[in-house]
Amino acid sequence: MTEAVPGPVTVLLVDDHAVVREGYRRLLERHGDIVVVGEAGDADTAQVLFRDLVPQIVVMDITLPGRNGIEALRRMLAVNPQTRVLIFSMHEETIFAKRALQAGAFGYVTKASAPHELVDAVHTLASGKKYVSAAMAQTIALSQANPDEVTSDSLSSRELKVLRLLVQGLSVKDIAQSMGLHFKTVANHQSAIRQKLGADTAVQLLRKATQLGLELSAPDV
Repeated sequence: MTEAVPGPVTVLLVDDHAVVREGYRRLLERHGDIVVVGEAGDADTAQVLFRDLVPQIVVMDITLPGRNGIEALRRMLAVNPQTRVLIFSMHEETIFAKRALQAGAFGYVTKASAPHELVDAVHTLASGKKYVSAAMAQTIALSQANPDEVTSDSLSSRELKVLRLLVQGLSVKDIAQSMGLHFKTVANHQSAIRQKLGADTAVQLLRKATQLGLELSAPDV
């Protein structure tokens, strides 16, 4: 049980699906001490509402149109370093949780978690503590206990996206078209990724991606 929070906890919801936001709103406001003061479907709108409404907690997805949730998180922290952002995402790979927490998120909960975990997380953040869903916390702990684990810490957000598309089977040309980049730019990213991960061949690159927990069918960030 989390400690009681005096007064209503104000929350800004950020998710690109209106129906999903409505479900979260009802879940949170079922508890009389939580009030959703605003909703946004993209990072730019979220930034404006964040400045105007000054919510205590921002509950935000990673996958958003335009800037992703982690980039939005960094911008919010630049405005207010005390910002408490809870990432609520479908991504269950440890990469995303680690990156979000390293970027300054106060918590990370997957959408596969039980509904009460989202409520518990909001209460925990409001009390000034951090929160990571139980399953994700265990996965992170196990990965940190493995000294041979491959990490993506050296990869930029764009390189990580290129890697995910590569392991999904897309060619450099296809990736360039889908990301709106020049062929040579993507080729350079591919070379940098292989160098950083120590993968000389496509098979080795796939193995490294698997060690990072990337799913072949996982959606883009």
